[in-house]
Amino acid sequence: MKAQFITDSSGKKVAVVLPVKAFEKVMEDLEELDDIRLFDRAKRSAAKGVPMKDAFSQVEARRGKKA
Repeated sequence: MKAQFITDSSGKKVAVVLPVKAFEKVMEDLEELDDIRLFDRAKRSAAKGVPMKDAFSQVEARRGKKA
């Protein structure tokens, strides 16, 4: 990945310029990392899950009310 740094008058790096493909890859990786963190937090949570059948019933009921 070829990055270009923008510096201030004292030479301190203040920004970076990335090729679009590299930026998109970084954003995808960050999104995946966020998903993993949310999954890990949910697994540690003491809250009980909802059986899939019940979850689908709840979603369908909400859809019916909005339609």
